[in-house]
Amino acid sequence: MNDAVAEMISLKEAASRLDVHYMTAYRYVRSGRLPAHKVGDTWRVDPTDLGAVRPTSGRPPAKRGSPDRGEIRNRLENRMLAGDEAGAWSVMEAAGAAGASPDDILTALLAPVMGHIGKAWSSGDLSIADEHRATAVAQRLVARLGPSFVRPGRRRGSVVLGSVAGDPHALPSAILSDLLRGKMFEVIDLGPNTPAECFVATAANVDRLHAIGVCVSDSALLDSIPTFVRAVRAGVPGVPIYVGGGAIESEAGATALGSDGFAATTADVVALFSTTSS
Repeated sequence: MNDAVAEMISLKEAASRLDVHYMTAYRYVRSGRLPAHKVGDTWRVDPTDLGAVRPTSGRPPAKRGSPDRGEIRNRLENRMLAGDEAGAWSVMEAAGAAGASPDDILTALLAPVMGHIGKAWSSGDLSIADEHRATAVAQRLVARLGPSFVRPGRRRGSVVLGSVAGDPHALPSAILSDLLRGKMFEVIDLGPNTPAECFVATAANVDRLHAIGVCVSDSALLDSIPTFVRAVRAGVPGVPIYVGGGAIESEAGATALGSDGFAATTADVVALFSTTSS
């Protein structure tokens, strides 16, 4: 066992030092308030993290205001990296109870957390196992939150989404799908690694096609995108095609790839689709 792990204490010991019941300390962990790491079948806690939840000695704890989004993101990221779906969901539920809308939870919490994890993996600060574990949790969280975006009423039209051929990322189009459903669109999400002909075949069989969205997360695929977009446009003429994702960094870059528009944030992407006239 390395020194870092050896210095950590059990959750039972953490509860004792905090002078709270074991289950209270466990709830701190599951809500992301107290960072902890799973070692075998037990939770281990860094004693230096106890100060964030320890009441002031001799007095009841000071009343805290609502945590800021940065703090909530840190809690969410901690639980996702631990592979703790229940704990991550608890963080998101708490954000909702504090007033965050389902849109906010996806655009201001989950998407930025996944962006930060992706950058940390690219820089070598996180392992591929860390990134995959967090992504798996994120996919399940999106699925659980999905029903919150279903609303009754007449649809504004249909949108076809998917990640470009060769791109294995499913999360960007899944998040955008829910956000657009919340704006009263009928959305067909083709998922990752979608060939151009699949976009064309699907688009040809939907009612009131409004727009097509192509997600690109891997910059290594950029050279193939213009040909991809031309193939989709030839099969579905006269319909706006938007190319976006983590690999698209500017409006000029998007335009060069054949996109009919560009948005820098997830919220702006939703606005872009919403203002399109098909």
